[in-house]
Amino acid sequence: MTINTHLSDREPPDGELTPTPTEQTNGDPMVLSRWHDPIIDQLGFDPRSRYVERFWLGTLGPSTVLLVRLGADLLDAAGEQVEVDLYEIAARLGIGHRGGRNSPLRRTLNRACRFGAARFVGRDELELRFRMAPLNRTQVERLPHDVQADHDRWLKRQLDHPIQERGRARRLALSLLECGDGFDEAERQLMSWRVSEIAAVEAVNWAWNRHCQAANSTGGEVSSEE
Repeated sequence: MTINTHLSDREPPDGELTPTPTEQTNGDPMVLSRWHDPIIDQLGFDPRSRYVERFWLGTLGPSTVLLVRLGADLLDAAGEQVEVDLYEIAARLGIGHRGGRNSPLRRTLNRACRFGAARFVGRDELELRFRMAPLNRTQVERLPHDVQADHDRWLKRQLDHPIQERGRARRLALSLLECGDGFDEAERQLMSWRVSEIAAVEAVNWAWNRHCQAANSTGGEVSSEE
C-alpha cells in the first residue's frame, strides 16, 4: 500500500500528519529508495540544488531539506536502494529520534511526505523524490515577498535561457564532475565562470545524472562531496 504521493496546493494543518502503515520501532532499519516520476524527473530539481535550498526551504523546513539531500547522497552512492538505521539518520541530521510518533525525526519524515518529497511504501520503506518539483503557485505565494520576487526572476531567466549556453554549461559540468568535483562545488564553479544560475543548475542536474549512471554501470561509488 502506498501512502501520500501527490503535491498539494494547500499546506495541511500541523496536526494533520501523513500516516505511516506501521510505526517504525526505534533502531529498526529502514530502506530508502528512489521515487521516480517521468514528468518531474525531467522538469524538477536535484534535492541538493540551489533551487531547493532557496525556494523549498521555507516550505519543507531545514531538517526536511537536509533529509532529502542526505537521502540523495546515500542513494547516489548505493544505487536505487539503501538500508539505513533511523538513529544514525537522526544523528546525521542533528535531531532526535526518541518519543515514537512525536520524535523530531518522525515529524521530519511526515513533513517530507506531507509535501510530496517522499512517500512510505509498505511497512518500512521510504521512497524519496529523485527530483523535486518546482513550487506551485500557492506555495510561492506563502514565501516572503523578496523570495517571491526572486522566484519570479528565476522563472523569467528560465524562459530566456539560451540553448547555446545550456550546451556549453553541460559540457563544463560533466568535465568538473569527472575531475572529482561534487554537486554543490560544480554549481558554484560554473557560476564563478559567469554561467547563469539557471544554466548552472540545469547543467549540473543533467551531468550528475550522467555521472551516476556511468559510475553505477562500472560498479563505482559516487559521492556529492568527492
